Amino acid sequence: MPLGEIIETTLTPNSVYLWTLPMFHYNGWCFTWAVTAIGGTHISLRKFNPGNIWKLIQQLGVTHLNAAPVVLSSLLNHPDCPQLLAKPLTITTAGAPPSPTLIEKLTNIGAKIIHVYGLTEVYGPYSVCEYQSDWNNLNIEKQAKLMARQGVPYISADGLRVVDQNMNDVPADGETMGEVVMRGNMVMTGYYNDLEATEMVFRGGWFHSGDLAVMHSDGYIEVRDRMKDIIITNGENVSSIEVEQCLYRHEAVLECAVIGIPHSKRGEVPKAFVTLKENAQVTEQKLIQFCRNQIAAFKCPMTIEFTTLPKTSTGKIQKYLLREKEWIGYEKRIYGS
Repeated sequence: MPLGEIIETTLTPNSVYLWTLPMFHYNGWCFTWAVTAIGGTHISLRKFNPGNIWKLIQQLGVTHLNAAPVVLSSLLNHPDCPQLLAKPLTITTAGAPPSPTLIEKLTNIGAKIIHVYGLTEVYGPYSVCEYQSDWNNLNIEKQAKLMARQGVPYISADGLRVVDQNMNDVPADGETMGEVVMRGNMVMTGYYNDLEATEMVFRGGWFHSGDLAVMHSDGYIEVRDRMKDIIITNGENVSSIEVEQCLYRHEAVLECAVIGIPHSKRGEVPKAFVTLKENAQVTEQKLIQFCRNQIAAFKCPMTIEFTTLPKTSTGKIQKYLLREKEWIGYEKRIYGS
């Protein structure tokens, strides 16, 4: 796995890697070993501080850093964020699907974005949205949309498929959703002392990620949601990621999370939790209307709550805490007539 990181993120002995994620989180996406193996330089932080990070990037010649999208959003919206980076900076992002808007903004300040995808059971990143040279002919908005996909297997990875319930590959049409499955030496052998859970997650001989995705005609996968995060309203599937990416296009939105909440007639409906940028103002109705102008009405949030979002130590938004609060008093997470 560390050799895969060296190749995919172009680490060299001259690389200066700044730690913005915990090393304990599956060995810091295995970069603890990768940077050391290639002879690069580690710069460690005691805590996340956007202003300090921008200072270190400038003073110590940082060439690489990794961070979840919400962490990158905090960096972008800090007063010390430069309009244009003085030196090349490679940013690898994962932990949640980055919005095309975020990728576009980072690219505009001169950063090279490497979007990877994985989970704990595969020791970190497993796929990468490998940049294609013909994308240079597209405008930055179209480039960012392509770069927001989860891509193709790492050079050190084995199989990566999107399958239906019968383990058949879904059509490569960019629309038909299935589950992402993996196998190979980058995948765990099983859960410790839990044979039942291991057998369930390896049914059919492949590791089942629990992520729903589509396969595009160019062989790149695009994760649309976690199985548990898909919202079913009036029998229609709504991707919470699609709604979140729509909200991120609004200039006032700093962070957001979308979940399904109970509704007596529609079963569940989308609700958005939004953190606004400093000094930004927008009403709930105007933000809902903003969404309605861009995506189908049934996908739009019915309500929006302005709040601070709960996160893990790695910066991942804890949707399950939001979901638990909204579903208190219900025996099941399915509701409606």
